[in-house]
Amino acid sequence: MLTSELDYHLPPELIAQHPLVPRDSSRLMVWERASGRLQHRKMRDLPAFLSPGDILAYNESRVLRARVFARKPTGGRVEILFLRRRQAKIWEALLKPSARLSEGMRLEVDTESEPVFELQRRLGEGRWLVRNRSRLATGELLEQVGEMPLPPYIREKLREPERYQTVYAREPGSAAAPTAGLHFTEELISDIKAQGVALAPVTLHVGLDTFRPVSEDDLSLHAIHSESYSVPAGSYKAILEAKLRGGRVVAVGTTAVRTLETVFSEPPRPLAGDTDLFITPGFRFRAVDALLTNFHLPRSTLLALVMAFAGEDETRRLYGEAVRERYRFFSFGDAMLLL
Repeated sequence: MLTSELDYHLPPELIAQHPLVPRDSSRLMVWERASGRLQHRKMRDLPAFLSPGDILAYNESRVLRARVFARKPTGGRVEILFLRRRQAKIWEALLKPSARLSEGMRLEVDTESEPVFELQRRLGEGRWLVRNRSRLATGELLEQVGEMPLPPYIREKLREPERYQTVYAREPGSAAAPTAGLHFTEELISDIKAQGVALAPVTLHVGLDTFRPVSEDDLSLHAIHSESYSVPAGSYKAILEAKLRGGRVVAVGTTAVRTLETVFSEPPRPLAGDTDLFITPGFRFRAVDALLTNFHLPRSTLLALVMAFAGEDETRRLYGEAVRERYRFFSFGDAMLLL
């Protein structure tokens, strides 16, 4: 597949700059594969499309305050985006600008009088291994000196940082939100459970590829960086039982899809580990039967996954309809349900 096939026209005013209140007031485009039927609903209508015996799998990773602005010894400013824990106090991070940085360089932040970060090793593509030299654990330090890592296309200041977290976020570790989950409220989750739908939390800590566009002309040449995942034994068992009873596995977001398709691959993978699974058209889905997802960026691996699930031509048609109907796009945008 050519990367150019992931292009589409998007008027810039359709890029959502802020989350809606309440969360479940977002619009929901519903597409039924068997009939081709298309409906325009609200997120709060989601229970109407779920059935007793279905299971809803969602990513409960929590976003770190992963963006830090630091200073070099010369006074120059450096932006650090913490991506992934490698050891107790050593993290993989994306640094900008990166060209004039050197191994062993120490960086300061405004709230600390001593350098708190040390650059250990250049990994390429702007990525570094960074050591936290403070007495605090890195997560605790980021809570003090970091900011929410909003994507660059969001230019409005986020007044409430918790709006870039799902209501069920539990496990700190992501550099970006699993955005399909941002539409859920506690009330909506209660309504879904009352419908006889079971819940299956999983975890995938979102890393670099959420920020990185596909640069290769041939999509098959694009390499995805590994991200850590885990599936609780209870969620794994519940999904197996639901499949045996004929229930559908409904994945909330592409991160839940990648987690489940990793674990239920052939041969099966462990319930915890690292995954670099790249889902593109032609992929055989073994676990996921339905997908709730936001509208994604052109030339992104996430759009390739949606095309793999719904079909290339159908995805283009759905995105064209979303543009005509003035849906809101990307992280704080509206959602689509593919059944």
